[in-house]
Amino acid sequence: MTCYEELKARGLIAQVTNEEEISKMINEGKAVFYIGFDPTADSLHVGHFMALCLMKRLQMAGNKPIALIGGGTGMVGDPSGRTDMRSMMTVETIQHNCDCFKKQMERFIEFGEGKAMMLNNAEWLTKLNYIELLRDVGACFSVNNMLRAECYKQRMEKGLSFLEFNYMIMQSYDFYHLFQHYGCNMQFGGDDQWSNMLGGTELIRRKLGKDAHAMTITLLLNSEGKKMGKTAKGAVWLDPDKTSPYDFYQYWRNVGDGDVLKCLRMLTFLPLEQIDEMDKWEGSQLNTAKELLAFELTKLVHGEEEAAKAQEAAKALFVGGGDLANMPTTTLTADDLTDGTVGVLDLLVKCKLAPSKKEARRLVEQGGVEVNGEKVADVNAHYDTTAFAGEGLMVKKGKKVFHRVLMC
Repeated sequence: MTCYEELKARGLIAQVTNEEEISKMINEGKAVFYIGFDPTADSLHVGHFMALCLMKRLQMAGNKPIALIGGGTGMVGDPSGRTDMRSMMTVETIQHNCDCFKKQMERFIEFGEGKAMMLNNAEWLTKLNYIELLRDVGACFSVNNMLRAECYKQRMEKGLSFLEFNYMIMQSYDFYHLFQHYGCNMQFGGDDQWSNMLGGTELIRRKLGKDAHAMTITLLLNSEGKKMGKTAKGAVWLDPDKTSPYDFYQYWRNVGDGDVLKCLRMLTFLPLEQIDEMDKWEGSQLNTAKELLAFELTKLVHGEEEAAKAQEAAKALFVGGGDLANMPTTTLTADDLTDGTVGVLDLLVKCKLAPSKKEARRLVEQGGVEVNGEKVADVNAHYDTTAFAGEGLMVKKGKKVFHRVLMC
């Protein structure tokens, strides 16, 4: 099976502009491709996972990835999939986030001479002269066509700023610039980016002629990958300080039965033949598939040692006989107690299971908190030092989040 055929078999390809030529370039290792990342946080999350895994697969096949950080476009904000305007970020914040991204990306792709590159579009976008941009690039875009783009439709209902309206032109210019200066001949992005990406392909054709080779592929990043990255209260981060390896493992361990094989195909590097054999699995066998998914992805992001620890902690919690030391743990001191006890609301906040006592109260009132296997019904419940004896106090939030609390 060729590289491109495997990408299709794994469900990674949604749309292409020229499949025959695209597949030929990828299979021959001649693709110089870019994927953009908005530096809106100081960590990537699992919504970026599909893109990172794709970059790794293509680099393994001899192709050259460009990780494009949107330091310039990040100053404007992408309206795609939004009903509100993104907040502005300072140059310093954007640069900090870019530095964090590269450290995490290095677990997936290899940077260096002749290998993967990381570029920041602020390097060229911030130097553009407005009048020259209007004459040189703006003339290539039809406002009527732009307004028909899906990325603008949602924002039009609540008001699309002129600032955001320029985003398509800026993203298109990225591809045009990368094509000219870095030999970039292919771009990948989520299905919500399709209009912007076609804009870049069309700009190259308009400026450099019909024979210019610029290919476009979209992935199911919006409908599949981005959905994977969201939880009820935020994202599942790749940064272990934001999402511990144990919580990361548990996130994937708890995917739905209907999603586990899809995730194994899209996100792991297990052979397709091995995954295909699981198609007939059901019942407890699906739990085995979920454990395999969780282990493989935790290993990819945090290393095999951390994946093994997370797996051991999960077994200790759900099966018994394992090592609880590897599960997320908070150690309290005497300073955390009031009159020798700690209230359940303070406990949830100190364990970072709730951002505030108000949110902690809501969790308890809705029946979403258990302590040592018993549902907490009283928001005024308190625990003294004896409750932390032995293996500690076990706190459960919702159906899937567990935390151990010790007392020193």
